[in-house]
Amino acid sequence: MNSAAMKVNYEEQGMTIEEFYKMDFPEGILVELINGEIYYMASPNRRHQGIEMELLYKIKGYIDSKGGDCKVYPAPFDVIVSEKDNTVLIPDISVICDPDKLTDQGCTGAPDWVIEIVSPGNPAHDYLEKLNLYMEAGVREYWIVDPMKQTVIVYNNDTGGFDMTSYTFDDKVKVGIYDDLIIDFADVASHC
Repeated sequence: MNSAAMKVNYEEQGMTIEEFYKMDFPEGILVELINGEIYYMASPNRRHQGIEMELLYKIKGYIDSKGGDCKVYPAPFDVIVSEKDNTVLIPDISVICDPDKLTDQGCTGAPDWVIEIVSPGNPAHDYLEKLNLYMEAGVREYWIVDPMKQTVIVYNNDTGGFDMTSYTFDDKVKVGIYDDLIIDFADVASHC
């Protein structure tokens, strides 16, 4: 009777972050928890991985060259964007400048900059659902890189609401959280 009651409770209220971390998911499977619901993520394709690696090199190289304190992490890296709403996301790239947000699990709170690279299977996940979650959490800058459309949508949240600017893979994109970091997407795409 207790297990049936727990199951009903779980279905009505969703999974907590504590329950999520007690789950035994198969190795190599990426799983997010959004408002208490589990979402399985498909493995990224080669182009997705290539873009992620190029962006990581550029961002890490910039931070290192400036002697910066921010840390950059690739997926899989857990970001607890809302403990209250039981939401744990796995951004493709996270930049965290507040060391107090870093834990052994990953990051608790909003990263300063998040980059999601759109997967063909579920683009609405990055364009809508994650946009709203990151905005509510207070992420300062959110990029959606779409390899299929060859676009980069940049949302800056420094004004209290996300201001959006669209770019293509032919453009150079200035990073809002830094004064002098510009990423040339033609260069990024040429290496993938």
